[in-house]
Amino acid sequence: MVDDLREDYVRTAGEVVLVPDTTVIYNGVLRRLIVKEGIRGVVTIPKELVMFFDNLSKEGRSLGVVALEELRLIRSLSDRYGVKLRITSINRKIDDIDVAIREYAYENGFVLVTSSRTQKLSAEILGVKVLYKEPERIQLRELEKYFAEDVMSVHLKEGASPQVKKGRPGRWVLEKVSETPITREELEALSEEIVEAAKTLPDAVIEIERRGSTIIQLGDYRIIISRPPMSSGWEITAVKPLARPKLEDYGLPEKLVKRLNERAEGIVIAGAPGMGKTTFAQALAEYYSRKGRVVKTIESPRDMKLPPQVVQYSKIYATPDELHDILLLSRPDYTIFDEMRNDEDFKLYVDLRLAGIGMVGVVHASSPIDAIQRFIGRVDIGVLPSVVDTLIFIDSGEVRKVYELDITVRLPTGLRESDLARPVVEVRDAITGDLEYEIYTFGEQTTVIPVKKVYGSTMRKNVEQVVKSLVPSARVTHSGDSIVVSIPRDEAKNLSRLKRKLRRIKEELGIDVVLELS
Repeated sequence: MVDDLREDYVRTAGEVVLVPDTTVIYNGVLRRLIVKEGIRGVVTIPKELVMFFDNLSKEGRSLGVVALEELRLIRSLSDRYGVKLRITSINRKIDDIDVAIREYAYENGFVLVTSSRTQKLSAEILGVKVLYKEPERIQLRELEKYFAEDVMSVHLKEGASPQVKKGRPGRWVLEKVSETPITREELEALSEEIVEAAKTLPDAVIEIERRGSTIIQLGDYRIIISRPPMSSGWEITAVKPLARPKLEDYGLPEKLVKRLNERAEGIVIAGAPGMGKTTFAQALAEYYSRKGRVVKTIESPRDMKLPPQVVQYSKIYATPDELHDILLLSRPDYTIFDEMRNDEDFKLYVDLRLAGIGMVGVVHASSPIDAIQRFIGRVDIGVLPSVVDTLIFIDSGEVRKVYELDITVRLPTGLRESDLARPVVEVRDAITGDLEYEIYTFGEQTTVIPVKKVYGSTMRKNVEQVVKSLVPSARVTHSGDSIVVSIPRDEAKNLSRLKRKLRRIKEELGIDVVLELS
C-alpha cells in the first residue's frame, strides 16, 4: 500500500497533502523523501510543530536545533523539487504533538508521514493514509576520523585545537590533532550530526538531555556535548573503548578467581577515573553470564557491551524505587551497578545486597580503603562485611589490590585493657591473608586504623624499652616491617645479653629486629 501511495506522490502534481510528524523532521527523512525519492504534492507544516521544536531549542536541547535546521532546509528546497509548502495551524490544545498531528491528518484526509512504527499502526487503525519510512543509517565520518589507532577519547572545544588521548588506561598521552582551532559552527554542525544519528540508529540512545548538556550512547561511543550557558563554550567529548578484555585476560590469582566463583557476593570495584573500572566490571558481568548466572546492570549511561541475555537498565529513565522493585522481584544472581555516586545509589546497593542479591558496585576512589570508607556512615558497621565482602582496586587497567572483609569481637590492635573489646571489621589482603586495616567504633566515632602502622609503633616502643634498659644511648626506629636497633660503636663491647633478649622478642612476637652499629 505504501509503495503504491508513494508512486501517486511521484506522479501527481495536484493536491496530495502530506503532513509530517516530529520523527521525519529531526531524522532527516522528509528532506530525503523530497530530494532523493522525488515525492511531490503539498507538504503542510503545522505552526504548532515549529513551536514545539522552537521551545526545545530555547530549553537548550540539541534536538530542537537539529529539527529547526531541517525545517529551514526543507523550505529552501521545496520550490526547486516541485513541492508546495504550506504553513497551517491545528487550532487546538495540544498535549502530545505527534498525537495532535495524527488527529489533524485524520480530520482533513491528509497523508501522515512518519518514521515511528507505533504512530504508523495507530494511524492505520483510524484509517489514516500513512507514508512510513525508516531512517537511513548515518555514518559519523566527522567524528570517526579522529579515532585512529590507540585513541581512547577525543576532546573538541571551540576556539582550541582538537586533541585526543592515545594509549591505555593509566598510560596515555594527550596529543593535538591539528594546530587549527575548531570553530563553534563546526562543533554545532557535528553536534547536529550526532543527535540526528542518535535518533535514527537502533543501537543509539540519548541518555541525558538538559539545558546545557547532552549525553549520548551511540554504538561504541559515549559522547558528551556541553554548550552555553552551562559551559563557557561548545565542547564535545567522545570516548570509545579500545578493547573488551575477558576476565581471563587479567591474569588473576587462582585464589581470587575461586573467591569470585564461590564466596564473593558483595563486590566493590574501585579506582581513580579512567583507570579501567567499568571495563573490568564489564568483563566480570560477561564472565558470570558465561557461567550460567542471571546478570543485570544499572548504568548511566548504558555503555557496557554485554551479551544479549544481560539486561541493562538506565538509572536516568527509572527511579531508585522502580529499580529496587524490578530487581527484587526478578531476582538476578548478580547486578552490576556502574558509577555509584550519591546516597541514593549506595542505599539501593545496600538494600539489594541485604535482600540477598549479588551486587557488584563501581565507585571512584584514589585508594582501596577510601572505597570502603564511602560506605561508613551509610551502613552500620556490624553489617558492613555483609554488604561489602570483596574490594577490587583497579589501577592502569590492572587489578592492584584485593581486600576481603570480615567481622570479629576482640580487642582492637594497640589497645590494652580487656574491657575495651568490641566488634572489629578486619580488612585483609585477600591473596596473602595479611591484616591491613581494622574498623571499629570508639565512643561515637567510627575509626579506620592501618594495623601495620599501629602494630609497628607498639612493637617499637616495647623493643625500645628493653634496649634502653641495657644501652641507654641506643636508637630504635621502625623501617617497613622491621625494627632497627642502632648501637654506637664505642658501646658495642658486650652485646650478648642484648642479642639474647632481641632474639626472644623476635621469636615471641614474630617481628624482624635488625641490630646495627652506627
